[in-house]
Amino acid sequence: MDNDKRFTDPAWQDNPFYRTWMQTYLAWCKGLGQLVDNAGLEAADAQRARFGLGLLTDALAPTNTLLGNPAALRKFFDTGGASAVRGLTHMLEDIASNHGMPAQVDKSAFKVGGNLACTSGAVVFKNEVLELIQYTSMTPTVYRRPLLAIPPQINKFYVLDLAPGRSLLEFLVRSGLQTFVLSWRNPTSAQRDWGLDTYIGAILEAIDAVRDITASTDVNVMGACSGGLSTALLLAKLAAAKDARVHAATFMVTALDGGLESQLGLFASPAAIEAARLRSRQKGVLEGHELAQAFAWLRPNDLIWPYWVNNYLLGEDPRAFDILYWNNDTTNLPARLHSDFLDLLGSTIDLSAVGVDTYVLAGVTDHITPWRSCYATTQTVAGRSEFVLSSSGHVQSIINPPGNPKASFLLNPEPAKNPDAWLAGAQQHAGSWWEHWRTWLGERSGRRKRASARPGNRRHRAGAAAPGTYVHS
Repeated sequence: MDNDKRFTDPAWQDNPFYRTWMQTYLAWCKGLGQLVDNAGLEAADAQRARFGLGLLTDALAPTNTLLGNPAALRKFFDTGGASAVRGLTHMLEDIASNHGMPAQVDKSAFKVGGNLACTSGAVVFKNEVLELIQYTSMTPTVYRRPLLAIPPQINKFYVLDLAPGRSLLEFLVRSGLQTFVLSWRNPTSAQRDWGLDTYIGAILEAIDAVRDITASTDVNVMGACSGGLSTALLLAKLAAAKDARVHAATFMVTALDGGLESQLGLFASPAAIEAARLRSRQKGVLEGHELAQAFAWLRPNDLIWPYWVNNYLLGEDPRAFDILYWNNDTTNLPARLHSDFLDLLGSTIDLSAVGVDTYVLAGVTDHITPWRSCYATTQTVAGRSEFVLSSSGHVQSIINPPGNPKASFLLNPEPAKNPDAWLAGAQQHAGSWWEHWRTWLGERSGRRKRASARPGNRRHRAGAAAPGTYVHS
């Protein structure tokens, strides 16, 4: 209970009624957990049972009701009931415009291309799948070998380019790296047949444009989350063809070993997979809000119930937070791409022929791509691999700008065959892994040359200003 943020109000200790209610609720939760422990279930079935019971007990927490939430009840009386009226208004608005989920963020506080995704650059190549954005150099000289960032298809690219000072792409440009990023088109049912091969083909076209613009024979690439899956398949394809267009690769919060345990894999039974495949096939896409809701229900005490309490019981407006704005700016997945991702569940992408150096980042509290699953990448690539474990979760591991006194990461220069052995020998380093990665990239980016005055070249002229046009669809 000491770490349960739901019961921090002093009334849960000082008031006998609330103290008894809390103790009864926690005892009930513990008893249900013991029932599962004593039921003799197989490990996977026990995990599913615990997860299902967790959803039930979290939903029935007394703090999710007006009477059971001392802070909300006080505010109700202090405002003469006005907080309840505002809460009901918020609920009706969410039913009408947020698919019935409590809003997580004040969307009016942000504008893409205004106070988000505002690093200077331009679209220098475009096809029906993606726009390629090159960022304007901020240093007089740059490394010769460029970096191409491959973001997840599940969300928009600007998770890498949030507000100034929190933008990873801005940090890279200021570090003298020739930086490019892909901005995916938001598909509709008309693009239902786009699969992984479609996306990999589009990435290869973008890589050739980057090589032409920078006069570099090869590039470094970085893939994040589902963009990391595409990056891995791209590397496997290039290795099979003995194609050296990629010099080094970075994987951020990417699990390439689907056989290891994760919350996403708990319910990945053949029947559930086929049902999900059929649903997206009928619509032509997996709609972005459906995927966002699925991720939210993996951690309801972080992503659902706090907003229920804030918006409806307290009657407060949701706060402005750039990561949550991006998280709610959802995109669709084409039915075929969704099907291809489902096919990867429970399988491992073979990178044994990939000889490039790799940098693998994971988050210690990541519930979507658990760090041990991410670590497996280091064991499947043939080249040298550096593993870094951030002290954050899935998205927060990526958004880790220097200057946060609470930030830290773990390193172990000695390779290990399994994650626990690696962890036993790892040392903690204060600060952001961004700076460590910058050094790693610099060692693999060649010598420096004079920076170009503007993005593009004669064959790939600068078009729409960054963040481009696809990001607004």
